[in-house]
Amino acid sequence: MTPRSPVRLVLALGTALGLLGLLLVAIILTDTLINIWHNLREGPLWLQAGVAIVLVLFFLLSGWLVWHVSRPAPKRASEREAPRDREGIEQQLERAKAQGLGTQAAEMELARLARRRAAGRIEVAFFGEISTGKSSLIRALLPDAMVETSVLGGTTREITEYHWHSPAGDELVLRDMPGLQEVGGELDPMARDEALRAHVVIYVVDGDLTRTQAQALEQLLKLGKPTLVALNKTDRLSPAELEQVVARLQARVHRLGEAEVVPVSAGAVVTAIRRLPDGREEEVEHRLPPQVEALQLALQRLIDSHAETLEQLRDSTVFVLVQRRLDQALAAHRREQARGIVSSHAKKAVVGAVAAMTPGTDLVIQGYLASRMIKALADLYEVPVRKVDIELLLELIQQHVKTQVTLVLAVAGNAFKAFPGVGTLAGGALHAVAYGMLFDALGKSLAQSLASRGELHPLQVADGFEEQLGEDIKGSAARYARLVLEQLGKPRD
Repeated sequence: MTPRSPVRLVLALGTALGLLGLLLVAIILTDTLINIWHNLREGPLWLQAGVAIVLVLFFLLSGWLVWHVSRPAPKRASEREAPRDREGIEQQLERAKAQGLGTQAAEMELARLARRRAAGRIEVAFFGEISTGKSSLIRALLPDAMVETSVLGGTTREITEYHWHSPAGDELVLRDMPGLQEVGGELDPMARDEALRAHVVIYVVDGDLTRTQAQALEQLLKLGKPTLVALNKTDRLSPAELEQVVARLQARVHRLGEAEVVPVSAGAVVTAIRRLPDGREEEVEHRLPPQVEALQLALQRLIDSHAETLEQLRDSTVFVLVQRRLDQALAAHRREQARGIVSSHAKKAVVGAVAAMTPGTDLVIQGYLASRMIKALADLYEVPVRKVDIELLLELIQQHVKTQVTLVLAVAGNAFKAFPGVGTLAGGALHAVAYGMLFDALGKSLAQSLASRGELHPLQVADGFEEQLGEDIKGSAARYARLVLEQLGKPRD
């Protein structure tokens, strides 16, 4: 027999004891439930009814708690489903105007969509890294196309446009997007927006996908556009090698989304050695003809198979883009309004502390103002808050303040030294500056949490409170010290 390991023996013994413990608990629990059942059967009817009501309430409360904990968080503005028709997006646009939001960017997107629809052309966006031969492929595909150059809004990166009529009579505009290495190896917002405006997306590679290429292609596929993956420079491969590479690349693409891999060649220059009659050798370059027929056929097949839905698909994705513009305008508007709310309540806290002559009355004032600020910010972000959440948040903030109060008062005292001729100030002035700094940090932390989470999380706000307090502590102290001096009628210069 092989000797058993001491560790295994200890584990076996622990397992046996654990099982015996569970069995004992089960026996005791069963005996207790049986005794309760017999006692209830012998007891009066009102006792049985009372116990039944308590059990029902317990299970209802348990179910509510499970639902409350497991329910998904409210959707933020960026997660809300965008309207799928022009009427819906225009209604949102009118509501945004009524709220005073900046809607110029959203209106420009709708105007651009209207112009492109009126032109009646099919728009194809070409993406790929710089070294993949993307531009050469387009020129090989459309040697006689009319070329135009435009610039991505807000950047210096150019988009080259090629206008072409397919053999089937479709007018196409092919857009050569900047190489992805120029924009950090992945889609930036400008490039993604241009992909959303297109009908079809073609992603060009020259071999198996690298990690950055796979990330960029996955982002494009998530847009839901009809997509082709053009495998360029296939003239370097033998037929057997090409078959293996295409199969491997197609399997990799299928794991990312739905797109067909099409082998192409933009035409390569090969060098050969020619021996002259006198025995000398010279290099001779030969240009191989491009092989793009497969891509032309795949593109035409894609257009024909989506003929009825291409325009609708492009419109719906542009509406998503317009919705994003409105969400950005709403977020900017809320940030500006939140800054005003925080600044207003912080100033009121300072004024209240200066005006509170009776010790302790300032605490009542600050608690009231803090609750008002929390409610005002929650209303701004359309987040329902309960009184218990507000009380919990204020309790957590007070715990953080206890560990920071010495530092805050010291910084407040140093802030007054920047104003010559102020002299010695009472402790109430220092506390007033401290209140302004604390309100400023609390308001900024709360606004960030409401904007990012879409609901009130007291623990997250309390954690962000200390970070906000330390970000611009000297500048914040100087602002509120100046305000205190204004209230006290002291010179500030």
